[in-house]
Amino acid sequence: MDKLASCFVHHGAPTQSFKPHILQRSIHLLSPSHRRSVPVVRCAAAAHAVTVSKGTSAVDAAVVNGSSSSSFDFERYLSAKAKAVHDALDAALQGLRCPESLTESMRYSVLAGGKRLRPALAVAACELVGGHPASAVPVACAVEMIHTSSLIHDDMPCMDDDALRRGRPSNHVAFGEPTALLAGDALLALAFEHAARGCALAGVPADRALRAVVELGCAAGVGGVAAGQVADMEGERAAAVGLAALEYIHVHKTARLVEAAAAAGAVVGGGGEGEVERVRRYARHVGLLLQVVDDVLDVTGTSEQLGKTAGKDAAAGKATYPRLLGLEGARAYAGELLEKAEAELDGFEDARAAPLRHLARLVAYRQH
Repeated sequence: MDKLASCFVHHGAPTQSFKPHILQRSIHLLSPSHRRSVPVVRCAAAAHAVTVSKGTSAVDAAVVNGSSSSSFDFERYLSAKAKAVHDALDAALQGLRCPESLTESMRYSVLAGGKRLRPALAVAACELVGGHPASAVPVACAVEMIHTSSLIHDDMPCMDDDALRRGRPSNHVAFGEPTALLAGDALLALAFEHAARGCALAGVPADRALRAVVELGCAAGVGGVAAGQVADMEGERAAAVGLAALEYIHVHKTARLVEAAAAAGAVVGGGGEGEVERVRRYARHVGLLLQVVDDVLDVTGTSEQLGKTAGKDAAAGKATYPRLLGLEGARAYAGELLEKAEAELDGFEDARAAPLRHLARLVAYRQH
């Protein structure tokens, strides 16, 4: 099957409207005995190991030394990737030919910080398959633009209605609803323009760049974020939302963009079909893990810790993993997802897989 067509076959819109109470897709649930056999994620920060010599990237030093995933400074690695992407985003959002208020609104949300996990995932996946990290930076920036666009829209009164994001007023609170809406739209469009132009400037072959853009398009629209958000809102009006419906929501709303970030990074890095698919499966598990941990933290964290309103899902009566599985059941499911994600990295060179292993653990054990 044509590679571009296959993306739409696997990740395009479903043929029927989503109805939570009749969704046929099932989630793999842990039996009580299985729950005891997998790690239980406690959402506590994990310690990271040894620092690499100054002037050498952590992953390159690990490759040179033939060392294992525990022998490089992941904190330093992640910080370096986050800074590179932040600087590239800052440059991309300068000199835009549009009203100043729109530029300010876009920059307000994109440059507000955040964990930058999706961009780091794109770069790490590129490196995993032997690509140069610079090849993945345009895709990493595009992923962050798409993600930020979804957050701006998600916070608006017509959707999740949240006044707090990343520890400060949401975009629509700071700039007004019309400007926030258009800022989200503009970021979504800019993401694809930036990915296409940036890949060309970075020397990424056109066929790889096109495949990466298709990955992002699938994840942002009917095969991903948009479909998941609609399903989420419809679920709020349903009498009951089961685990199958909850999985549909979060596979699309959260995991699909994480998956696209990793797959696109591996594609622009020159990964083979089998490598890209293994990276894709890894990232899907990490994407679901991200949501399960979010749900747990919504119950156990504070607004100050999270940078957004804590307990909001429970107050709204939304279906969450702790609500449907119990707090310990949700933690056990997170442990299973972490185990499955790391298993997909077996067979890759240990040093190149190290950033992705540590990234999955960071998602599992984070506190905000």
